[in-house]
Amino acid sequence: MSKRQANREEVFSRILEAAEIEFGLKGFGGASLQHIAERAGLPKPNIVYYFHSKANLYKQVLNNIADSWNDLFDKATATDDPAIVLDGFIRTKLRQSFENGRSSRIFAQEVIQGAHYIGDYLKEDLRPWLQSRVGVIEQWIDTGKMRKVDPVALIFMIWSTTQHYADFEAQIFALTGKEQYDEDDLHRIGDTLSEIILRGCGLTPPVRQA
Repeated sequence: MSKRQANREEVFSRILEAAEIEFGLKGFGGASLQHIAERAGLPKPNIVYYFHSKANLYKQVLNNIADSWNDLFDKATATDDPAIVLDGFIRTKLRQSFENGRSSRIFAQEVIQGAHYIGDYLKEDLRPWLQSRVGVIEQWIDTGKMRKVDPVALIFMIWSTTQHYADFEAQIFALTGKEQYDEDDLHRIGDTLSEIILRGCGLTPPVRQA
């Protein structure tokens, strides 16, 4: 990678990180390119040069969030052990909710408001991804690796149960008296979700290393 290209990617990442923080704090309507530029430590024209508009920057932030959630499941194939894949998917998604709940809340708020800015991404990118993952689960079912379940409902269940800990973080802390999540929470909740979801699929959860 050339020095110029490396600098370009570094600036691009700084903008996206600053934008995610601003959108998380103020929503799309309250965030401004000027404040994003100040947070990134860059002139506002740099933001315009890379993204042209606040809407385009917002869409890129949302797309990055969605892409990062499903990286692990992207690699799953029909030859894999569904118990290992699904357990890993659940625990990775849960850790992401614990460590970067802001991303999940930005995405949830956009969808609740009608997915105006991310609608094309949902249809053109995420829908084909979902269909491909449904195909893998159906092959696991057809080959007797797991019980027959609705693959779409299964994926939605994993998304919803793990993202709950980000989207409803304030409620969870108020009800449990906690101020933040810790590693014990991650393992305890991960064990519970994995046990319930995998057993429902006729699978035995993998033994987790201490």
